[in-house]
Amino acid sequence: MVFRKQQVSCEEARQIDMVTYLSSLGYEPVRIRNLDYWYLSPLRQEKTPSFKVNRKLNRWYDHGLGKGGNLIDFAVLYSDCTVGEFLGKINPALFFHQPALLYLEGSKREKEQRITILREHTLTSFTLLRYLYQRRIPVAVAERFCNEVVYALNGRTYFAIGFKNNAGGYELRNPYFKGSSTPKDLTVIDIGAKKVDVFEGFFDFLSFQTIHQNQPPANSSTVVLNSLSFFEKARPFIERHDAINLYLDRDKSGQNYTRYALSLSGKYRDNSDLYKHHKDLNDWMMNIGK
Repeated sequence: MVFRKQQVSCEEARQIDMVTYLSSLGYEPVRIRNLDYWYLSPLRQEKTPSFKVNRKLNRWYDHGLGKGGNLIDFAVLYSDCTVGEFLGKINPALFFHQPALLYLEGSKREKEQRITILREHTLTSFTLLRYLYQRRIPVAVAERFCNEVVYALNGRTYFAIGFKNNAGGYELRNPYFKGSSTPKDLTVIDIGAKKVDVFEGFFDFLSFQTIHQNQPPANSSTVVLNSLSFFEKARPFIERHDAINLYLDRDKSGQNYTRYALSLSGKYRDNSDLYKHHKDLNDWMMNIGK
């Protein structure tokens, strides 16, 4: 697989959690007060911590120098390099860490944790393309059904692979985050076929598309539940079909729903034997040949 972009962007780099980045350099906070993390300055010698990182804002300020800014501003000073040099050597594994929510309680916590979708566009971020490669999903397959989604959470901006549901919300995935925006719903792809394939999550659906990408288009509609709690909601559409192929997870919940569905009608068929020694279809596909 050839990535279309070999260097992370400034926008991507600014989303790295400062506390995580400092830890990767060997610096740990001397004290923590709410969302303020205090360090002995990495930029100079001192005995009293005066270098502060606000984890909610993801900004730093060195009181001794009278300077502050974002992660790129710090890295350029710390490494004595240009922005381009820093972007060329940054470790993509530092991306996507979730913001600190430890100090939020009650209604304030609920409000802060609400995801707001800011924009969407074609998948381009190096780290998301790399994540797809790790999950063995070709970019060409992902682009047919997913977008790159930029979203806000707890005052910070993040990005993820977004899979849209029927209500306009998104399932969001990146290497360190699994979540969804509101409204949460199932996803239906109705082609008017007599058969329907039912998946628990969208990576299983993408795996199915990957496995069959070099074959003629399947004559079947699709339901991605996005949560097993939507199974009952999906039933009227699912049971309209003559044949129903189930590809639910092999964990306890998935198998319970599979058994329940099989008890409802002879139209249901359990296809999870294909990946019976693995958690789900994507896990099986990732381990083919190992």
